[in-house]
Amino acid sequence: MELWNKLKFFGNKHADILTVLGLAVIFYFIFFHGIGTYSLMDVDETRYVAMARDMFLSKDFMTLYLNGEYFFEKPPLYFWQECLSFAIFGKINEFTARFPVSLLGFLFSFVVYFTCRKRINRRFGVFTSLILATSLEFIMLAKYAILDIVLTFYIGLALVCYFQIYFCNENHKKLYWWAFYLFSGLAVMAKGIPGFVIPFGTVFFTSIMTKKFKEIFKPLYFIPGVILFLLIVLPWHIVMLNKYNPLFFNEYIIKHHLHRFLNTENNEIGRKQPFYYYLLVILWGFIPWVFSMIAVAVEKIKNWDKQKYIEKIRNFDFDKLDNVHKMLALCWVMVIFIVLFFSSSSTKLVTYILPVYYPLAIIIGLVWMDYADRKKHEKPINISVKIFGWFAVIAGIAAMFTQFYLPAQIEDDIAEIKWFSLICLLVFGVGTLLFVKYKKYIGVFVFYVLFMTVVSAFATEEFFEVDYRFGQRDLVQFAKYAKEHDYTISAFNMDRKYSLLYYNDEKVDFNEDLKLNIKTVNDDLNKKDNVVVLKNKDIDKIKNKIKYKVIKTGRRYTMIQGVK
Repeated sequence: MELWNKLKFFGNKHADILTVLGLAVIFYFIFFHGIGTYSLMDVDETRYVAMARDMFLSKDFMTLYLNGEYFFEKPPLYFWQECLSFAIFGKINEFTARFPVSLLGFLFSFVVYFTCRKRINRRFGVFTSLILATSLEFIMLAKYAILDIVLTFYIGLALVCYFQIYFCNENHKKLYWWAFYLFSGLAVMAKGIPGFVIPFGTVFFTSIMTKKFKEIFKPLYFIPGVILFLLIVLPWHIVMLNKYNPLFFNEYIIKHHLHRFLNTENNEIGRKQPFYYYLLVILWGFIPWVFSMIAVAVEKIKNWDKQKYIEKIRNFDFDKLDNVHKMLALCWVMVIFIVLFFSSSSTKLVTYILPVYYPLAIIIGLVWMDYADRKKHEKPINISVKIFGWFAVIAGIAAMFTQFYLPAQIEDDIAEIKWFSLICLLVFGVGTLLFVKYKKYIGVFVFYVLFMTVVSAFATEEFFEVDYRFGQRDLVQFAKYAKEHDYTISAFNMDRKYSLLYYNDEKVDFNEDLKLNIKTVNDDLNKKDNVVVLKNKDIDKIKNKIKYKVIKTGRRYTMIQGVK
């Protein structure tokens, strides 16, 4: 008993330090553990890391190249960070490629913790930071070497700084405004137009809501801020315009920014989706927290008349709100604006919506803190937890018998991950159901966090390996073989699978003809020290028409070489 009292006293005395250390351990397992143990994924990881490698080796830190050709689609900040990682660690591999994005996920989770702790309390900081860090899409993209987490990081920092002006002392406002412009500039250098529109659009609408629109243009904030923003954004753009105009202007500004968003007839990018597309993305991207979010939303809709929401909106006065509700109001504006902005674009990819999880984590963080501490929203969240828990239990039981209803090949593919997944699902499902039954709601939260942490740390590699078996493993092996034997590669109908480029470290001839051209295949087979990669279904089209020998055959692709 005496020892327990001493430990309790020590914990209370050093609560802040112990909290940070505890979060650091969890964040390590979420973001860093095992990130170098599996191959880079097609298409984006292999493409962007290959570009960063070319930049690092060529020492041309201004111009981006992809497979030997100009790449004017993105700004260079992501690639600069990759090069810095390569320089620090002295090598180019999967770990050094993923380290910068994992670091940003790690750091931003702490930014959320510290800012929420400062403005509300430590417990709120813990809830919000853990909800963000364990949201499914945020985990995935913070361990995936592409641009979206970089954009999210700098947009997040910009709006964290902007939100602080509503809580800080008057003499600190200028510092937060200047930081807002600085990070907004870096967001633009991360991914162009979204890095400008999201921060400034959020500022525009929140300033109207808070009736502080004129404050935006206060010279002490506006003039130094704009100068900082332009000093960050203009130099690279001016250099590129002077060096490559009009090609850079037409590709970077017109095609990849204006046409991508405006859905013009000249838009060759595609990727069109319905307006509601990102609502569907959030349904899986915000797992496991989305279930409680939906449950509470349904409860509030049912009680719409009782809660008098219309009256509250009419009488809304931001200045009369406490810090918690001020933060909620700001976050709701940010959520709505981000969803509407990306939904309005003609080009939609799953990854674009990533910045929305920061404000959602704050909103749902308050819900879960109230649920755990005050049993608020008890009925709807309990229902959501039971549904999710029983789903996990049923999925775990179903996983025991996959050999009876899955094809043998698929069963073999998932063999390594099957029992791990089964155990995780059963432990998670049974655990959450027990905690709900005995009303230990903080235990439910802990189980959600631990489940996502374990999956991120110990299952990511296995999930990737399952995906590789459907074709990418073939390409990685082919590319490594070609590199060992100093072969160049030609590929047909491959949709630019950049594993061939990254793992061979040589320019790849991606033939883009929609129909397989027998003559072109034959010409490439006759090239000296060159191999050709085809889909297995295309091999039948060249049999008895071309002389070749098979070098390697994979599950989906085959590598062949000409016969003299």
